[in-house]
Amino acid sequence: MGLIANITSDRLKAKQFAKYKFAEIKQLKKDLLLKNTAIDILNFGIGEPDSEANSGVIDTLCNEACKKENRGYADNGIQSFKNSCSSYMKHIYGIDIDPSNEVLHGIGIKSILSMLPLCFINPGDYSLVTVPGYPIIASHTKYLGGRVFNLPLYDYNNFYPNLNAVPEDILNKTKILYINYPNNPTGQIPDFKLYSKIVALAHKYKFVVVSDAAYGPLVYDGVKPLSFLSIDGAKEIGVEVHSLSKAFNMTGWRLAFIAGNSDIINLYSIVKNSVDSGQFIPIQKAGIYALGHTEITQNTCSKYSRRLDMLVDVLKEIGFDVNKPRSTFYLYTKIPKGTKSGVIFESAMHAFKYILENAFVSTVPWDDAGHFLRFSVTYDADSIKEEKKVMALLKERLQGLELVF
Repeated sequence: MGLIANITSDRLKAKQFAKYKFAEIKQLKKDLLLKNTAIDILNFGIGEPDSEANSGVIDTLCNEACKKENRGYADNGIQSFKNSCSSYMKHIYGIDIDPSNEVLHGIGIKSILSMLPLCFINPGDYSLVTVPGYPIIASHTKYLGGRVFNLPLYDYNNFYPNLNAVPEDILNKTKILYINYPNNPTGQIPDFKLYSKIVALAHKYKFVVVSDAAYGPLVYDGVKPLSFLSIDGAKEIGVEVHSLSKAFNMTGWRLAFIAGNSDIINLYSIVKNSVDSGQFIPIQKAGIYALGHTEITQNTCSKYSRRLDMLVDVLKEIGFDVNKPRSTFYLYTKIPKGTKSGVIFESAMHAFKYILENAFVSTVPWDDAGHFLRFSVTYDADSIKEEKKVMALLKERLQGLELVF
């Protein structure tokens, strides 16, 4: 062993830093394209908005980047961005957020979630996390010597966690409960009764609730956005994180905010001051423009709703048992049993690889609570005509597999 191998941290030696799921999927696609240079992969996989940011957002960034006063460190953020976050929460969710001490920006939701365990987790403490889902809270809890108790999202429970399944001795050691609605990957909408039960449980066992609302305003067919913080007593024990990536097509801009309990916000600010120096001020100024133009999100919702309708029709023709989700831009469906040629799918990963390699269709596999594939409707298409072409090609390729359900 060399010097570096001998002094590597135990968490890396134990491979606690497991391969990030989406990085692995991207590499599989890259390897496939190297072998098949003449084939285009239909990308229903990684959920990155296909549209660029609104022209007003881009123009604001450009204009503000030219101003000398915006060149410095942002630290814990500019007050005008906090004010905009407060106004946005009132406009979309009807919630009062004090911009002086109940909201703070972050360099994306991933960054915020990675810091919160530093605020609460000691060795032996628990985080309760829904699975399948975003792994950041769980990963960083483990890095700190904490433990994770998974809350599986099963289809027979409408993709909501069974909180009654958590043993009381674990509840007594819990510091964080992480939830994510509208949910990635299932597309399930938030539920008032579930939120109320979570608030009661958090008060009883004295733990913090972290609500990940990255897809908060992306709802369809009459559904209204619902914030965890709107539940009585929620702000006493919880915070909610919001992203500009999905709702405003600002993926890559790395701008998000955390809102809610002022004591939690203060702890986050202490950690954040030691981790980063804030997002570039012109990006925050562009975020202010976005938050003040919620019609951007409304137009995006119309597109995703239309695309989901089209995708459901195609998948039903193939044989999938699917229904349109009422939130996010994901469609989550059980894997086929196999193919008429005799292939039997043993897992979602097996089905994913087979479909990718034989039909050049990319999805995302989930084997955490049953075997499911997630289709994202964020594929590249500049018009409805192009969307229909993508759907026709998807149908043709999947039909060629002769899948069995």
